[in-house]
Amino acid sequence: MRASGKISAAALASASARTIPDVIAPGLDVLFCGINPGLYSAAAGHHFARPGNRFWPALHLAGFTLQRLEPDADRELLHARCGITNLVARATRSADELEAEEFMRGRQRLTRKVARFRPSTVAVLGISAYRLGFMRPGAALGKQEERLGAAALWVLPNPSGRNAHASLEAIVSWLRLLAVDSGRAGVARATAFTREMAQGRRSGAPSSPALPAARSRRATSRLCRASARPGRSRRASSK
Repeated sequence: MRASGKISAAALASASARTIPDVIAPGLDVLFCGINPGLYSAAAGHHFARPGNRFWPALHLAGFTLQRLEPDADRELLHARCGITNLVARATRSADELEAEEFMRGRQRLTRKVARFRPSTVAVLGISAYRLGFMRPGAALGKQEERLGAAALWVLPNPSGRNAHASLEAIVSWLRLLAVDSGRAGVARATAFTREMAQGRRSGAPSSPALPAARSRRATSRLCRASARPGRSRRASSK
């Protein structure tokens, strides 16, 4: 399903402070938590809708979805036992417009949401937002030692196209590590196999998009070292 056409400047201007309904259901494998909606996504009424956002292509390349979903099909993600929410609900042009208190209140809402819907894993999409909202200034990307209620807690790169510190390849790599940890490695392998067979690329067993355990540990260490390098970018809305 393709997203609708371009959104006018007037529609973008009127989208400020608008919210987008969560894509959520009880007992999901992974609940992805964006920072907050950007104006484009709010105007479209769908998550990660701005052209250039890497969320949907990365999710597909990591094996979470059988095909690349378009933003206006975001509710189809529930069929993959995944969902989407936001740390801060209101839309802004940039996450820089948000106050620190909004991130902390967002963490409290997210905690209540997790208690109600009981996802196995929560993945926060943005290290700066996580550090602010969870009061963890030294946190790094990857699986966190703390849990959010009963859910495992991960922090992944912000998929916004404005985030110059994370390439599509890096985002996909983190998602594949998440797939292994959340028990979705078999799903990812089956998804990749079906995709490759449909494209006629090979007739034998596909290589797994999920990393073996030893490679997973090495990759996690390598990606964590990269995420700890100095340098800051302007904080962008994840949407």
